[in-house]
Amino acid sequence: MNMIGKIQTDDVTPAARFRRLNHWQKGGLIVAPLALLAAGATFANNDAPAPAAPPAPIVTVSAQSELALANADLGRANRLLDVEAVSKSDVDRLQARVRAASASLSAAQARVRARALDMEFTRVRAPIGGQISDRRVDAGNLVSAGEGAGGTLLTTINALDPIYFAFDGSEALFLKNKRAKQAGAATSPVEVRLQDEAEYRWKGALDFTDNTLDPRSGTMRGRAVLRNPGLFLTPGMFGNMRLSSGGTADALMVPDAAIQTDQARKLVLVVAADGSVAPKPVVLGPLVNGLRIVRSGLAAEDRVIISGTQMAMPGAKVQIRAGKIVPVPAPAAPTNAPTTGEATMAR
Repeated sequence: MNMIGKIQTDDVTPAARFRRLNHWQKGGLIVAPLALLAAGATFANNDAPAPAAPPAPIVTVSAQSELALANADLGRANRLLDVEAVSKSDVDRLQARVRAASASLSAAQARVRARALDMEFTRVRAPIGGQISDRRVDAGNLVSAGEGAGGTLLTTINALDPIYFAFDGSEALFLKNKRAKQAGAATSPVEVRLQDEAEYRWKGALDFTDNTLDPRSGTMRGRAVLRNPGLFLTPGMFGNMRLSSGGTADALMVPDAAIQTDQARKLVLVVAADGSVAPKPVVLGPLVNGLRIVRSGLAAEDRVIISGTQMAMPGAKVQIRAGKIVPVPAPAAPTNAPTTGEATMAR
């Protein structure tokens, strides 16, 4: 005997599970994480008020006084030299003292400027405008300048609007786009949809294609620029992109269900004026809005069998009923890992 039970229904709250706790520290080092910064804005400091520089630093005032005294002594000696009250060697020593005092003043001023520069280095300014991440160091940590492993990463800033979409395109796609540009076509528009979207809602334009085709994969790196006014797109996201060759054109489109395969040929069944069925070889294009583009082999006035093709035999006469070919909404994309041919957002 098997036991059966009634299916239970209840309200549930879906949740994702994560791990890892980090220590918490309030404030200070990074100004407003996830804030939007303009280029040149201060985003990191030592969380302490900068000491106000005195209007006349002591070391500079002392050097200025020494120089003024040396100039005064030299002036008096020059006047006494006219009446031969001092020797020429005394005047030479005073001139050397003036030059030494002038050099000391220049050195003091250089030290003051270096000190001001050191204070400026406690304020880290954004080199670009964009959204800032959180801090990667804590107050009190030792940081060092440099690039790569030699420097300390404080945080990251991503420019989000516009945003780059990087992809690897086939050689055929590259040739098609290249010939369209040679024919005077405008910049190829780009449309992108994310993994959980059914429509290509993100618009942009092709911005860059590399100068070398990868002979191993037969692909070429490319890049598109997408508008991102709401800052929804984030670097690292994956999506599917379609690239137009420029302009629009009238196309003959049929559902995939109307297409048959005869060895290496693709066929569609059409109904002649006398009601007989005739096969027509066709050359197919891509799928657009759920319908297959027919590049050649059909005419706009042809009557294509779109249902019941398994019962229609070539040469036989059939009764027909008018139908309508309509676009089919694209299904939502799966949320699993991206497959080959998808691309990623880049900052």
